[in-house]
Amino acid sequence: MNYIDGAVLAVRNADRDAYCEHATRMAAVLREHGALSVVDCWGEDVPEGKLTSFSMAVKREPDESVVFSWITWPSRAVRDEAWKKVMEDPRLKDEKPPFDGKRLIYGGFQQIVDA
Repeated sequence: MNYIDGAVLAVRNADRDAYCEHATRMAAVLREHGALSVVDCWGEDVPEGKLTSFSMAVKREPDESVVFSWITWPSRAVRDEAWKKVMEDPRLKDEKPPFDGKRLIYGGFQQIVDA
């Protein structure tokens, strides 16, 4: 089965276009280095929770939206090697992401169901 990198983050609504441009550039580099697909989603129906929620997890501010993103890799080994190359890719050297990376949550996941 594939391997998935998942992320949730908060992006200022005023930076939506900048985020889309950033995500498009990142997707091209990630795919060059082995990603099968890259998906970024802008939150529209993201309810607030009482104990936990996407918004709480990223400490979303009133002028921000939640972004949910994932990258599909053919394996963890491909992903691990690709991230080394992505981090060294000169096209991303001066890239300033349009979000607060301190509030980004992410992780790698072994896919167990694909229905």
